Amino acid sequence: MYKELRRSKEDRILAGVCSGIGLYTGIDPVLVRLIFAVGTFFSLGTGILIYIIAWIIIPEE
Repeated sequence: MYKELRRSKEDRILAGVCSGIGLYTGIDPVLVRLIFAVGTFFSLGTGILIYIIAWIIIPEE
């Protein structure tokens, strides 16, 4: 059986995108959130657009 990338319903802060990515990859969701926040800061806010697109594309579990 294969894993599917899904937004988390339970371990979420905003939309569950980072938590879903963390569960899919086996990385702690807190670390994914931290990496995403730092990446957003250094990309001058482009990460926000990426997050919104991921929120739309990735289905909820």
